[in-house]
Order: sequence, then structure tokens, then C-alpha cells
Amino acid sequence: PEPRTLLVSAHRLDPSDLVLVLEDVTDLRRLQQIRTEFIDNLGHELRTPLSTVTLLAETLAREAEIAEIPPRMRDRIALIEVETGHIAQMVNEMLDLARMEGGSQLRLRDDVDLARLAVASAERLRLFAERSGVTLVTETEPDVPTVRGDEARLGQVVVNLVHNAIKFSPDGGEVRVAVRRAGDDIELAVADHGIGIKRADRARIFERFYKADRARVRGGGTGLGLAIARHVVEGHGGRITVESEEGLGSTFTVTIPVVAPAPAPAAPPAPAAPPAPA
Repeated sequence: PEPRTLLVSAHRLDPSDLVLVLEDVTDLRRLQQIRTEFIDNLGHELRTPLSTVTLLAETLAREAEIAEIPPRMRDRIALIEVETGHIAQMVNEMLDLARMEGGSQLRLRDDVDLARLAVASAERLRLFAERSGVTLVTETEPDVPTVRGDEARLGQVVVNLVHNAIKFSPDGGEVRVAVRRAGDDIELAVADHGIGIKRADRARIFERFYKADRARVRGGGTGLGLAIARHVVEGHGGRITVESEEGLGSTFTVTIPVVAPAPAPAAPPAPAAPPAPA
């Protein structure tokens, strides 16, 4: 017979009563596997034509710089290049999310300095911020302890949050990235003074493909970045939250536990005392 997958959960009703719930999730797990495989196959099938279109768009853009063509044609070529990049980003993020939801494990092998990582990730987006008329500020406490995790994935989270903050900020706005110790955790906060998030949208902001008020966003987006961020952060034993007021800005906060110190090696046993003389 086919093996079944059972989900066991315990709920305490009161100090004397404990309820165990057994749920057969075999069909659900099978459907999740089918979805993951479908998205994985679709993503790989899309990558080849996308690579070709991207290469052609880049070639056209270079040739348009030296060719005598109308400005409107140059704008259309540039738009093709930008939109192709958005599609490629969506495919990559869709594959990332499908693998995470399919049970792909993060490689928690790095001792990550979140303060250094935040500064480096913000620097990657400084040119984008300048072009958007946004001031990018980083504040990190000295000697912040490391966390155990996947440095590449955590960097992806920071870049996504900072990119979103810039994208939702008005010209002349400011985005502030701060890292500090908060008890047994390291807290990373990305704050902007942009358009904010409506109360009705806050509960769904971390859902895949969910976009709050598309009409007021500078640039495109896939609606997958925050869903990926949530999976990465929770995979590190942390949490991600948002505080926002419409028209006043948003603050996304990531909290990751500090690496537990390694146990001190046991002291060697004391040498046995010599026997007393007879």
C-alpha cells in the first residue's frame, strides 16, 4: 500500500485536557509536489526563450544608441529591455518560492554579520536610490553578534526590502536601514516615508503574487519578493513584521535569533593522587 503522511498536532484545552489531532495530508503533499514540479519545469522551459529575448533586447538597445532612429523607437526598445528583465525576475522568484514551499532546506552554515550584510546590500541599491531621488541611510550598532544562517538568502531579503522601500518612496524621500541587538535577537529594520500600506492590505502583504495598490508603485514588481522574504526569515527561526500608516510610510522588521555560543570544552580530569606510602 502507498505510504501515508500524517500531521500530528497537540492542543491543550485546559491544564488537565490535551487533544491530539491526526490529519491525513497525503493528498495535499502530493498536490504540493505536483505544483512544485510543474513550476520548476515551466521555469526552465521559459528561461531559454527569455535569455534569447533578453540578448536581442540588449543588442537592439546598444545599436539604438548609435543608429539614427526616432526617439520614440529608442523608448520602445528600452521598454522591451525593462519588461523582459521583469519577466526574468518573476521566473527566478517563482522557482525560488516553489522550491521553498516544496520543502527545500536553507543552508544554515554561515556565521552572518547582519550589520555588514545590511550595509553591503544597501550599497548595491545606492545608484537606484540616487536615480529615484531617494536618500539611503544605514545605521548599525557596533559589535553586533553574528547569526547562523544562509548569507546569500538573507542578503536577498535585505535587498528586496530596501528595493521596495525605495520604490514606494517619493522623490526627495529617505530610506533608513538599521541593525541592532534586541535581547537574544538581532533586529534589522527598513523604514521609509512613502505611500504606506492600507490596513486592509497589511494582513496579506506577505502572500505570493499579492500587490498593494499597483497604481502608485514606481517601477514594476512580481508580488513574490515579500513571500520569499517570509519563507527565508522563518527558515532561520525568525520573524518578519510590518508597521505602516497610509501616507506616512512603512517599517519592515526582520528578527533573527543570535547564534548560541558553543559549549565550553570539558576540563580534563585531574590526575589521580599517588598512593600513600605504606
